[in-house]
Amino acid sequence: MKLRYVSNSPFVRKVMVAAIETGQMGRIELVPTDTDDPASDLARDNPLGKVPALVRDDGSVLIESDLICAFLDGEHRGPKLVPEEPDARTAALQLQAYGDGLLEAAIQIQRERARPQGMQWNRWIERQRSKMDRTLDFLEREAARLAPPVTIGHIALGCALGWIDFRIADAGWRNGRPHLAAWCEAFARRPSMLQTAPGAKGKAA
Repeated sequence: MKLRYVSNSPFVRKVMVAAIETGQMGRIELVPTDTDDPASDLARDNPLGKVPALVRDDGSVLIESDLICAFLDGEHRGPKLVPEEPDARTAALQLQAYGDGLLEAAIQIQRERARPQGMQWNRWIERQRSKMDRTLDFLEREAARLAPPVTIGHIALGCALGWIDFRIADAGWRNGRPHLAAWCEAFARRPSMLQTAPGAKGKAA
């Protein structure tokens, strides 16, 4: 299989962490891709022009991190990232939704800040920051539910918090959220997270 990726993409990192956690990273060839290059053949694999995109051995292509992670979860015989037991499954998918939503709000902030100063829409930044803060406060209150075993929800949340640290270093999200901060620090020490951390040698985060 081939994984089309952009360095430091948090959604690519989510896929790679899932692949490592399920023992499948050795099956995947990494294909660096420039999504801004009109000459790139990315559109051949994904007409949306986005990564991650997983090209399977039969030539078919899976897009979006949720779908790729679900596919990988079905390809191994170990503990599932999305548990089969209904309540645990719901909890894992719900946490994934919170993690992905948190990340999407953070990305909107970073993109708006990247615009020239006179063109930034501060109200939009404030709105996204409110989403972030509400979600982080909720996760702080629910931190006791972040206990192992590791699920796709933990991976999504860990990648989201890692990206916020990497791209929005002044967010100060740990302030007043000691339980979530402690969980993040512990989860970030997992081999799968260390191997895919932004700037780690020989990988895409």
